[in-house]
Amino acid sequence: MFIRLLSLTAAVAVLATPAWAADYKLGSLEIDQPWTRATPPTAKAGGGFVTITNKGTTPDRLIAVRSAASDKVEIHEMKMDGNVMRMRELDKGVEIPPGATVALKPGGYHIMFMELKAPFAKDAKVPVTLVFEKAGSIDVAMAVQGMGAAAPDQPKH
Repeated sequence: MFIRLLSLTAAVAVLATPAWAADYKLGSLEIDQPWTRATPPTAKAGGGFVTITNKGTTPDRLIAVRSAASDKVEIHEMKMDGNVMRMRELDKGVEIPPGATVALKPGGYHIMFMELKAPFAKDAKVPVTLVFEKAGSIDVAMAVQGMGAAAPDQPKH
């Protein structure tokens, strides 16, 4: 009886566990964990983050991002220049090499929302369209984490 109950409990746990699949899929691209941070009421800008994996055999490139949440959206890079942190727009976007995963994350490549139309509120979703050179466009929803979040809340295993 105990073994049967243990087996049933294990089966329920497996069925209740979220799938570890991509959040979004576009051709050979897998788009995981699109997220952003909550912004203060007077903020004019915010950052967006996402992980993109190219399961294909040819490179692709994230060339643009659009969102109704702000007047302007750009793909940026932050990097150290000596002791100074510099941020710049990437005119040609970000390459996603075949077989590689590229993370747009705090302190590196990221999406820059400028002239926000309203603050990003914790637990809301920000609609975004990611535009790729070869794969085309896909609409995703960025989950808004708390101000200063380092990454989205991860499921516990």
